[in-house]
Amino acid sequence: MQPDERLAVIDLGSNSFRLVVFMAAAGWWKRTDEIYEPVRIGEGLAATGGLGEEPMERALATLDVFAHFCRAAGLLADQGPDRAPIGGAVDAVATSAIRDAENAADFLERARERTGLPIRVLGREAEAHYGYLAAINSTTLTDGCVLDLGGGSLQLVRVVERLARGSDSWSLGAVRMTERFLPGKGPAKRRQIEELRAHVAQELEQASWLVHTGRRLVGIGGTVRSLATAAQRAAGLPSNGVQGMVVEREALDALVERLAALPVAERSTVPGIKPARADLILAGALVVQGVLQAGGFDGLEVTEAGLREGVFFERLLGDRPLFEDLRRTSVMNLAARYNTDAAHTRHVAALALGMFDELARLGLHDGDSRERELLWAACMLHDIGMSVDYDDHHKHSRYLILNGGLPGFSPIEVATIAQAARYHRKGMPEPGPLAALFEADDAARLNRCAVLLRLAEDLERSRDQLVRGVDIALLNGAPDGEERVELHVIADGEAAVPRWAASRETELFARAFHRELSVAA
Repeated sequence: MQPDERLAVIDLGSNSFRLVVFMAAAGWWKRTDEIYEPVRIGEGLAATGGLGEEPMERALATLDVFAHFCRAAGLLADQGPDRAPIGGAVDAVATSAIRDAENAADFLERARERTGLPIRVLGREAEAHYGYLAAINSTTLTDGCVLDLGGGSLQLVRVVERLARGSDSWSLGAVRMTERFLPGKGPAKRRQIEELRAHVAQELEQASWLVHTGRRLVGIGGTVRSLATAAQRAAGLPSNGVQGMVVEREALDALVERLAALPVAERSTVPGIKPARADLILAGALVVQGVLQAGGFDGLEVTEAGLREGVFFERLLGDRPLFEDLRRTSVMNLAARYNTDAAHTRHVAALALGMFDELARLGLHDGDSRERELLWAACMLHDIGMSVDYDDHHKHSRYLILNGGLPGFSPIEVATIAQAARYHRKGMPEPGPLAALFEADDAARLNRCAVLLRLAEDLERSRDQLVRGVDIALLNGAPDGEERVELHVIADGEAAVPRWAASRETELFARAFHRELSVAA
């Protein structure tokens, strides 16, 4: 994609239609708009082999809205016989229900005549490919499996060294399985559940490779996200999205049991389950259970990316649509979106990492590379809240980090980065509303990251890169006999302000490193 180019991806799924607009600019990209409608075009397909008239009318009405939106946004032009896109592009892709329907050609012709939208029908391999691109570019999956569960089908992709090494597809989507095995409105009967489970197990027998894919299973799709949200609420975890969350098998089992005991109309009373998906969620959960069982997985790692992100990544990245370093890319993308002072943040990061390395050399911490990366991320993002306002920008930065998305980082890692940024000015770091994610080691890590970020910010207080670095010495002979840390500022001029600012951090430094801090004159 070219700078300032937009792409509208329309995902015509068996259960829902979704339009998502992405924008790519120099050094960053983001999602700028989204429209969702639970069309259920696959309703009745398994029984008749074709798309029903009512589902098609719902679909055409939704596509009409999408087309009007794209024209109003300058993504689709009215002029000309081909209604060529202007100011961007539109890519509408159809999946399982439309692909499998006997009357698909008739529906596609009606859609073309009514809306002018270009629709391409994805084959099974293409659908699996886009799901794979979404997962591999939003998680750190190296070896394992990608699960994409939609309304009509289930795709599984084997991943080896980040590359797709084969895929399979089954007609095990949530809509199909609900219509076939769980058509009633009351609580699910044990016999119905066992029959669905047996069917899934039988279908997955052909995927013997599942047990050799490694321990990681990454899932995409609306059903997966809904299950993760429900598991998150049940565990009392913070609700800042489900990106990177792992739904353990025990949590899924408990959720299935809870949903099965409720009538369909009451399943949306389970926190995290939306009414539009309440009738399908149990069948979808049982299919996911079947995959966990067949592959011997302990849980399902969730990404909020979906097929539409896969289409976007292919357009954005070209011939090799894989990010080389996802975690670094995520941080740099978020930073670039908010026009931070790049020279300042880079220098803060360099100072903080230098102190991190020196303190590790002196034995004050173990120099964990993952912690070092979290410190770097917090440094690069600590000022993005300035895009809102200078006042309380540390709090704004925290909000933007938590809600802006950092694919590739786990929930506790995102929380650590956000809280370190939150406390880069003042106050004693604490997990706050994210406490449910933190264990003792996580709280200690937050203290270290926060004080090193704050010290680096103090040393770069004038935003002129005056301080080139620091020397750190571990000294004996304090009045109480305890070791103390002395920090020597290396600067290209008078450094009274940086020394003064850094000398205020003694309390937090002592809490993080259990040593007294002094700043040499």
